[in-house]
Amino acid sequence: MTVPDYTTSDPQAVVVYDYIPEISGTKPEISVVVSTYNQPEWLEKVLWGYEVQSESCGRFEVVIADDGSDERTRQMLDRMTPHLTFPLRYVWQTDTGFRKCRIVNRGILATRSEYIVVTDGDCIPRSDFLATHLRLRRPGCFLSGGAVRLPMELSRLIGKEDILTGRCFDRDWLKEHGLKKSFRNNKLTTSTGWAAFLNAVTPAGATWNGGNASGWKSDLLRIGGYDERMEYGGEDRELGERLMNAGIKGRQVRYSAVLLHLEHGRGYVHEEAWERNRAIRKETARTKSVWTSYGFPKEE
Repeated sequence: MTVPDYTTSDPQAVVVYDYIPEISGTKPEISVVVSTYNQPEWLEKVLWGYEVQSESCGRFEVVIADDGSDERTRQMLDRMTPHLTFPLRYVWQTDTGFRKCRIVNRGILATRSEYIVVTDGDCIPRSDFLATHLRLRRPGCFLSGGAVRLPMELSRLIGKEDILTGRCFDRDWLKEHGLKKSFRNNKLTTSTGWAAFLNAVTPAGATWNGGNASGWKSDLLRIGGYDERMEYGGEDRELGERLMNAGIKGRQVRYSAVLLHLEHGRGYVHEEAWERNRAIRKETARTKSVWTSYGFPKEE
């Protein structure tokens, strides 16, 4: 199925397109919002990861939140989606610079379940990733996950079969192909008991992490979603801070919900954005604000 031509100069343009529509009409148990921008090779690997999610995760959908990628991403989806078995919705906006917060908000609004995972198009999920988020979710909480960061050569090396067979999550295989030894690699454990222990003793606080976090859609709607004034640099954390101001507690699951983070360039990083974002986060902390007036569209 070919995506319509989205070429437009309108900076407010947002297009929603169902590559793989929901056939039965039954709501999924969990929705995944995957942000992306001009990384079709990485996004393809990520989608193969969702194709092999365990049956225990129930019914799920993937919503791609695209911050203005060119035709290469749509060409990849045209080629790949006939081989996928889960509902996939594509939400795209005009490229006018880094506007991840805006498109992720539109992705959240496009979901059809009550529980949402927010992640990135460079994060490959292990086969139990969604089942883990569902198993550990609790009312009044959001889940704070983590990722194992891979070097560029290893990121490029991982292919479809490595993902479908799950060997790319094997510590010995990763070490053999260039992953350096680190305590953080304990995130690759397959022992639920050991993972729970590490989650409990880690000194890292539970924060809303853009690559691996989940929460109830009603909670995200309650706080207005992401603050769309923010560019790269703590924009995810600020959303989590408003959730906590609203009484929604963060729960640490970094050793349970496992992702591989593929390396890539970050040409969108600049100090001015960091300064603006820090000022917004300080204001959120000072006022203990819950709602942002710069989030979901008012008509929603």
